[in-house]
Amino acid sequence: MKTFKLPDLGEGLPEAEIVTWHVKVGDSVKVDQPLLSVETAKAVVDVPSPWTGTIKKLHGAEGDMIPTHAALVDFDVDGEATAAAAEMADTTPPEDAPRKAVKEDSGTVVGNMPTSDEVLEETAIVGRGRRGKAPVKAAPSARALAKELGVDIGRCAPSGRSGVVTAKDVRAASSPSQRPAPSDWQPAAKRDDINYGQPEKLRGPRRAMHQSMSASRDQVMPCTLFDDADIHGWMPGQDITARVIRAIVAGCRAEPCLNAWYDGEQQSRILHEQVDLAMAVDTPDGLIVPVLRGVDRLDGGGLRAAINDIKVSTRDRTVTPAQMKDATITLSNFGMMAGRYATPVVVPPQVAIVGTGGIRHDVVPVLGGIETHRRIPLSLTFDHRCITGGEGCRFLAAMIADLQKPF
Repeated sequence: MKTFKLPDLGEGLPEAEIVTWHVKVGDSVKVDQPLLSVETAKAVVDVPSPWTGTIKKLHGAEGDMIPTHAALVDFDVDGEATAAAAEMADTTPPEDAPRKAVKEDSGTVVGNMPTSDEVLEETAIVGRGRRGKAPVKAAPSARALAKELGVDIGRCAPSGRSGVVTAKDVRAASSPSQRPAPSDWQPAAKRDDINYGQPEKLRGPRRAMHQSMSASRDQVMPCTLFDDADIHGWMPGQDITARVIRAIVAGCRAEPCLNAWYDGEQQSRILHEQVDLAMAVDTPDGLIVPVLRGVDRLDGGGLRAAINDIKVSTRDRTVTPAQMKDATITLSNFGMMAGRYATPVVVPPQVAIVGTGGIRHDVVPVLGGIETHRRIPLSLTFDHRCITGGEGCRFLAAMIADLQKPF
């Protein structure tokens, strides 16, 4: 009888959760036949059989956490195991094996990277009254007080000369006795998919988030810069996500030291020529952080195709561990949900993460006057142990300059 141990599935994590068994005791299986599905930090992976034989015992039930290299399945093996199977059965590295130069990427913490080009834009309509309704006469002090107290000045009974609403009228309208009783107001309903008041172990992506955030807390000295890129001059049809990625590449070309890995224990860094961009995607199960490889070599069409592919695989949870490792820099587009600025968290060994807030219409000075322009809020967090403030500023300036180009 042989015992198959849970192999290291390529993410460097100490354990995995059993999602589904595809076999049972007494089943006959062949080499490479799926035995079970396990969930690692960010992906569900099928584990194949290393041998042809009969299942004698299953170590663990669905939902159990199994340590890496722990017993998983007992076999009665038909014939001799191949060398490859033997290697897979026990993947514990020897003590004298060289350590990896750099830790694998575990993802990031903030935010959401939706890949559609739809942008929710707020507009303000000023000075429009209801058709046929005369404007309210009110003193400036009364209007300011009404705004402060949340009173509809049109509901105030004017007592001033010529029907002018005064501050006294506003205060009278704000008293509890004068306020209309709520009619159809109801409190928000609580969610019925949450087990309130009960302890719950973190699993899968949330467990990975705990580990990567703990590593960031212990190993990174974060510093964050904030600024805005004016995109008023963009030509119609611009792909927002692709433009942001192109700007990150421009920043990496201006300051390559932000597209890097840093080993704090050895005080050494590796600067990367290729830009492998991780995108933080928020899902009900936690953060999934797929990686777009070689974005510095892709044009607009290539970027859009790559983004769409990652979008589909992330939603379907078919993204593989290989697609979520070894990123060189991260993008978090939290602004598609809420927020203007943030302090994105760098996950080692990376040294930088870019965050984009929701696009806003801001009033800006232009040639002695003012105009309303669309602007993208930007947040850049970098590891100040190995990145200087000047390098961070020049990276962000290069991003802004690229985003402000019309096409």
